[in-house]
Amino acid sequence: MSDGAISQDEIDALLAGVQPDGLNSTGHVSGGPSVSIDKEALKTFANNLKTPLIEKLNNMTGASFSGGDPIVEVLERDGLLVKLPEVVVSVAQDFSAGLSGEHQYLMAPEFAQKLVNLVTKEENADFDDMALSCICDVVAMHTGSEVQELDGTGKFPGLACNPGEAVNNPKAMIRIPQNKFALISYPLTLDGQGYTLWEAIGGQAAEQISNAYGGNAAELESLGSPAGDMGAMGTGAMGGMGGMSPMGGGAMGGMGGMSPMGGMANMGGMGGMAPMGGMAPMGGMGGMAPMGGMAPMGGMGGMAPMGQNMGFNVPNVQNLQYSNLQGANLSGEQQNISLIMDVFMEMTVELGRTQKQIKDILGMGEGTIIELDKLAGEPVDILVNHKPIAKGEVVVIDENFGVRVTEILSPLERVSDLR
Repeated sequence: MSDGAISQDEIDALLAGVQPDGLNSTGHVSGGPSVSIDKEALKTFANNLKTPLIEKLNNMTGASFSGGDPIVEVLERDGLLVKLPEVVVSVAQDFSAGLSGEHQYLMAPEFAQKLVNLVTKEENADFDDMALSCICDVVAMHTGSEVQELDGTGKFPGLACNPGEAVNNPKAMIRIPQNKFALISYPLTLDGQGYTLWEAIGGQAAEQISNAYGGNAAELESLGSPAGDMGAMGTGAMGGMGGMSPMGGGAMGGMGGMSPMGGMANMGGMGGMAPMGGMAPMGGMGGMAPMGGMAPMGGMGGMAPMGQNMGFNVPNVQNLQYSNLQGANLSGEQQNISLIMDVFMEMTVELGRTQKQIKDILGMGEGTIIELDKLAGEPVDILVNHKPIAKGEVVVIDENFGVRVTEILSPLERVSDLR
């Protein structure tokens, strides 16, 4: 009998939103559409991206990374968890157009810290929100190469991904694609130290990408033409919607045979059924007249023509029309930001800085000139909550000073400006 304690596996599963008995958080058995991912075709895709990844990493960091051949696997959640360290940096960048599904990058904290150190040119940079923003920039660089590569296939028009969203959490808390998915491992080396960039692609998106590179071609070819297959379903195949030829070439057991849809042959023992335009009498039950009206069924009295004189009106059935919801489809990011649009933040303009010894500061008086680290005419820094976001030039508006924004800093520049 259980003592009521929860095992570590159960804790990990609950943190990840998965119940230990294989049910998801809704109480239904987890599962999804069957996918067929051709690993060799997907490896061709990954090999085409190996060189651009290394070149862009080196350009961004100023280092000299090298890399081996990517490894492609088809896994489920448990198969990925055993590969990951206890804490992992994850960047979700799901497909938003051209492809649909989950798309995610993962790396060990040591690799993420190394990238931040190289980009910021610091020995041990703080791994804070700005560092995570830096990791998003590195990932976005590789995603750009992927979009360009997939555009070249002509299979994914308008391909795009959502902005990256990075977290640094225990592996049991990170989001992992549901059901089967593809995992691409990019092995990288710097100064004799090995690192790995993992990329997880949702099952349906991975299947479509592998198909674009020739995957599953033999399987699809073996299926043949759908029309040809329908015409080859034995002698009793469908000969088109106009009618059904006899199934198996003859009668069904003791029920007689089915002639084309225009009319059904006699069903043994039940009398004969004439073409759909009118149904012949069913043995022992009286006769059924054409669909315009039904003749009396033996012993049951008479039935008037369908829809007439039966005490009810035939309902007017129409196809359901769905309204276009595309315009109202806001991303989660847009919905979240709208909640804080009226929050005030402190904005300051920094003319310059300098450092002075305490004795110099104590010796200041009226008329003392303080020399700053900015040159005359150099742009001033614009900060929000003491974080640099832009540069500008000082202007005079009536009798007040103002600043005209001349440049918006990229996330990479904002990270490099931190001290």
